Amino acid sequence: MNSSSAVDAGGATAADRRSPSWLGRVGAWCHDHRRAVLLGWVTGVIAVIAVASTVGSHFENNFGGVGQSQQVQDILAQRFPAQVGDDAQVVFHSTGRIDAAGVTARVDRALAGIRPLPSVTSVSPLITARDGRTAFATVHFDAVTAKIPSADIQRVIDTAQSYAQPGLQVALGGAPISAQVSPAPGPSEAIGIGAAVVIMLLAFGSVVAMGLPLITALVGVGAGYGVVALISHLLIDPSFGPEMMAMIGLGVGIDYALFIVTRYRQGLGEGLTPRDAIVRAMSTAGRAVLFAGITVLISLCGLFIVGQQYLDGLAVGTILAVLAVMAAALTLLPAMLGYAGRAVDRLHLPRLLHSAAPTQPESQDLTASGPQARSGFWWRWSRTVQRRPVVCGSAALLALVVLAVPLFSMRLAFTDAGNDPANLTTRQAYDLISDGFGPGFNGPLVVAAELPGRAKDHAVVSAFAQRLSTVPGVARAQAPTYNQLGDAAVLIVYPTTAPQAAATASLVHELRSTVIPEATAGSDVHLLVGGETAAGVDAASNLSQRLPLVIGLVILVSFILLMAVFRSIAIPVKAAVMNLLSIGAAYGAIVAVYQWGWLSSVFAVGRPGPIDPWIPLMMFTITFGLSMDYEVFLLTRVQEEWRRSHDSSAAVADGLASTGRVITAAAAIMICVFGSFVIGDPLRILNVFGLGLAVAIFVDATLVRMILVPSIMQLLDKANWWFPRWLDRALPHIDVDGTPAPATAPTPTRKPT
Repeated sequence: MNSSSAVDAGGATAADRRSPSWLGRVGAWCHDHRRAVLLGWVTGVIAVIAVASTVGSHFENNFGGVGQSQQVQDILAQRFPAQVGDDAQVVFHSTGRIDAAGVTARVDRALAGIRPLPSVTSVSPLITARDGRTAFATVHFDAVTAKIPSADIQRVIDTAQSYAQPGLQVALGGAPISAQVSPAPGPSEAIGIGAAVVIMLLAFGSVVAMGLPLITALVGVGAGYGVVALISHLLIDPSFGPEMMAMIGLGVGIDYALFIVTRYRQGLGEGLTPRDAIVRAMSTAGRAVLFAGITVLISLCGLFIVGQQYLDGLAVGTILAVLAVMAAALTLLPAMLGYAGRAVDRLHLPRLLHSAAPTQPESQDLTASGPQARSGFWWRWSRTVQRRPVVCGSAALLALVVLAVPLFSMRLAFTDAGNDPANLTTRQAYDLISDGFGPGFNGPLVVAAELPGRAKDHAVVSAFAQRLSTVPGVARAQAPTYNQLGDAAVLIVYPTTAPQAAATASLVHELRSTVIPEATAGSDVHLLVGGETAAGVDAASNLSQRLPLVIGLVILVSFILLMAVFRSIAIPVKAAVMNLLSIGAAYGAIVAVYQWGWLSSVFAVGRPGPIDPWIPLMMFTITFGLSMDYEVFLLTRVQEEWRRSHDSSAAVADGLASTGRVITAAAAIMICVFGSFVIGDPLRILNVFGLGLAVAIFVDATLVRMILVPSIMQLLDKANWWFPRWLDRALPHIDVDGTPAPATAPTPTRKPT
């Protein structure tokens, strides 16, 4: 028997007789002071939520500006202060002609009612489509969307729509309207929680054991939401930030608590007292949870190097969510386990209760290790793969490559209102404008001109405006408008294609690289292309350039961290490559479904479109961190078996056998939580994000953990654990699960007395 598992007459192991780790002491303190801990958490969460409800939140879809589009915004602020604000479109569609006497009078009254409203600076003349049945006017606000009072936007919407009648449809579009009428969150969280309940009941068979991880995660998410709502007053956090925080917080929080409860039940099954079982669970699973959480946080910190304020806000919100659920798992959960004691398996379902006693091989604890685990499914599966490592590994690798193929067709661009739910007024306005004028009228380009020579440069600008009408891809260009000093001008250019179309991005680049240099050659006129559509093109380009930097930095830091933990070169390299393959497969899935339109009816995709440029960045940081979690949980067990036996093949099989069920349950919970946002949320960006994360976790838990890891480790054999001596001396030793690492072969121990 090994020293780490020798049990004395009192049920304590040699490991338990050693001084517990600091996390073990934290668990013991939380057990001994469980009433104070519980009251502290309840009081703290209620206080944070109460303050957040009183103060309110300030989530805003301000995606900022970079490059030339930001320069245009600066010119407008300096030379055209009245045009700094955002625009909205009021669209009228009549079953007859819009210029019919009764219809015209009603449209004129609607526009007249909007002009004096607060925050409205002007309303443009009506522009009528060729068919005479559709027309729109542009409402200009005095500020950007994030700074317009919500009540003022709503008054514009209500006033315009009050003039709708049978035969006259009124719809509104534009950034201010989109921010105001964003669809309410769907039942995603409820679907994810329901699925998690079912999975944990199947895993534990006990209502109490199932409820503890769920309560822990919900308390952590509640605390995280309150803090994120308060932080939104200091940082730019998009309106979908709370849903994303809930998505990540629920998945991570339930998983972390699941691992600790599993380890606690193992301790009880071995005869430990509840207090000692908590100390054991916190010293082992608690340390792994802490390390896994830190890995996720390190990955998320990669978003800060992008330099976009809204990504900083998303990163901070997600980091706070992970910190909250991690703190709940490491403090609140031990306190609740103290109240549960040995009753953790009560209220069990018939034939579903899984005992944690290690003496029953088929119902052994989810994280038990050693010979008793060698008769289960996971041990037999690992041995099957290890007997044919080349064939199994090649098949899994081929599947991953095939799944990742669509990745190479990914097009990054901010999606437009054409992807909104059909019942929203923004989608209706988009469709009406597209049908009546062309899709490009939904996203005009703004060309700003700086005229050092003032009047003498006006001719250059006028010639440029005339030249625009001959440029392929331009539907219409308005005459230039000059400021009072005559040293600046603004032109509105309507593309022929939609704001999110690749052709529109090509038009922006063509204007900047060819048309404008030709038009201004030999003059001092400075022309810049901006506007909301061009800003999206610039932001997508900027994020595309930063993506490799983020990926490289996160991989480097994680590589060093894994080397310090596992004292190996091969394992960090394998982990990085496997995680990249999982993420590549996830990228391929979202491209195939949301960009190509495959299985669009299954996933309720309204219309195919590009991938919002921040999604791959956010997906990578979160997926890489979560994948490392499972890597750590699995490989710590493999490493423990390797230290005991120095048999690499047996260590892999035993490690997979001892962690297979709990990792599968944890992954299934993650998949259900993330997948619920695909079917239960009306926001397309959350649908894309949820599908990507669900596919990444599914691939990681099946093709990677079940096939590639045992195949590769079988082929590498002892090379898995090769580590240069100079690196061993240079890197600190990080003990994840609290298991002491023997320097040589296992040391015999005395028999139990």
